[in-house]
Amino acid sequence: METEKTGSGEELFHLCDHGNGCRGKKSSPFLKKPSWLRRSLPKGPVYGRVQHLLKEKGLHTVCEQAHCPNQFECFGKGTATFLLLGETCTRHCRFCNIESGTVFPPDMEEPERVAEAVSGLGLSYVVLTSVTRDDLEDGGAEIFAETIRAVRRQLPSAGIEVLIPDFMGSAEALKKVIHAKPDVINHNIETVERLYPEVRPEALYQRSLELISRVAAHESGIPAKSGIMLGLGEKDDEIMETLKDLRQAGCRILTMGQYLQPSERHLAVKRFVLPETFDFWRKEALAMGFSAVASGPFVRSSYRAEEHRAVLETLNP
Repeated sequence: METEKTGSGEELFHLCDHGNGCRGKKSSPFLKKPSWLRRSLPKGPVYGRVQHLLKEKGLHTVCEQAHCPNQFECFGKGTATFLLLGETCTRHCRFCNIESGTVFPPDMEEPERVAEAVSGLGLSYVVLTSVTRDDLEDGGAEIFAETIRAVRRQLPSAGIEVLIPDFMGSAEALKKVIHAKPDVINHNIETVERLYPEVRPEALYQRSLELISRVAAHESGIPAKSGIMLGLGEKDDEIMETLKDLRQAGCRILTMGQYLQPSERHLAVKRFVLPETFDFWRKEALAMGFSAVASGPFVRSSYRAEEHRAVLETLNP
């Protein structure tokens, strides 16, 4: 393993130029995790209850599909991220652990089952996301909207955040989600523009920025949120440019986390970013005008999402 200094003044652990290992030696395709990325994942009664109810309702959480390191903490705090529209994606993003392949028609009863699960678990904050469904005319926007409305009927007090795909740039599909009135609309930019062809070959950087801009500009006032992964080979100046692009688009909530390689068939981790460096980027983002920023090795899109919403409510009573 080698290190380098960045513009933030911190050392970054990364792969050497020989690919998977250092000093030209053949090694495992996985870069060994540093100490700050090792975390025990205890399973308690709350986690078991969530698992039981999800199985009973035939539902899935992205927490499980993506092997999120925070799922136990989030479940314990009354937060969960539900995966809509099946478990199979129509795209092939090279960082994502969700399977690609044959998809099935939307389950029109899914919104009510999600709402029943949210109510049964007594969740205080729910995040709704989905696989990308380019096979559907509206990209699945109607299922998002119906699920938002169903959750509102079952548990009016719950906060609702949606993490949406780009809907192939459809403004009409986005309006369906906006008109259902979630509390936050998230769409992850994921990485810097230069890496899009490698990381997100079927997505477009500018299309994602346009979606965020449309959310931010809409009269509903719903805050726009986005997130970026570090460790895919991006450079400091590219990170800075991406943050500026997001802020200019009107993004108010930002998450920044460490990319972790799900398997050998996914993109390799190019570097492990120090916790201090994540804090540097948090301060930079706040200085740019973001209202709420979560930045750290374990941060994921929905991490402590309810706290970010609370920050916005404080700023905009």
